[in-house]
Amino acid sequence: MTSVGEIVSALAERFDRAGIVSAVADAELIVGHVAGWTRGEVATKAFMGVEMDQAIIAEINTLASRRESREPLQHITGESPFRHLVLAVGPGALVPRPETELVAEWAIDALRQVPSPRPRAVDLGTGTGALALALATEVPNAEVFAIELSPAAAEWAERNIARYGDDRVTLVVGDVVSALPELDGTVDVVVANPPYIPDSEKPVDREVLGYDPEIALFGGDDGLRDIRTFVNRAALLLRPGGTLVVEHGDGQGSGVRAIATEAGFSMTTTHTDLLQRERVLTAVR
Repeated sequence: MTSVGEIVSALAERFDRAGIVSAVADAELIVGHVAGWTRGEVATKAFMGVEMDQAIIAEINTLASRRESREPLQHITGESPFRHLVLAVGPGALVPRPETELVAEWAIDALRQVPSPRPRAVDLGTGTGALALALATEVPNAEVFAIELSPAAAEWAERNIARYGDDRVTLVVGDVVSALPELDGTVDVVVANPPYIPDSEKPVDREVLGYDPEIALFGGDDGLRDIRTFVNRAALLLRPGGTLVVEHGDGQGSGVRAIATEAGFSMTTTHTDLLQRERVLTAVR
């Protein structure tokens, strides 16, 4: 028998040597995943000196070896938190980032202000369905459509929508340029987290480049190729007075505002994240 505290400490040391910044957190999360405990419960049991049997320890070590190789923790556990949701994630779809929760916040606020008993929103390039489901679950009277080009990503979105969507999220597998033409001019809020990394700026983090699909990361020579496409599509989908919310990279604020202005949007505003990095565009049709 080995105590929970000893296991967590040993894993944290291994992860730290592997260059994982969140070594202790990841150790606690892996132990909790295998044992069926929350991270808080892991810490409590470690403090109390609770011991674990060898079968569970062996399973923990198997997952720990995968994490040491820099496989994303979310792929190992099969889930990722996003606001109040816990989403199923895995190969083929971008793991939701904490900063995208701010994008959801702006879109949710806009959707709540729509003077309609059934406001309508569209998520362009939904991936795992994170933004669409955040809107649908936090604005329960909303009707939400989620468009995804990649069949692999759409499988994760379908799984999450089946769990949380409550028949208020419609998934469409297809190109954002041509999908849902019947909604043109009727949508209250369009939200998107398009690819925005310039093709020349390959991430050095093995957990990103080795696992996140490139179709969800790279946006052409200037990183704005897909943002242009998404903004122009949003201009057709939105009703007059509708709101566009788009995530983008730090330093892209002025370029994205220019794209939105050229597409006919007004009140184009760049918002920063908690680290004061340019992160989100909001604009009005």
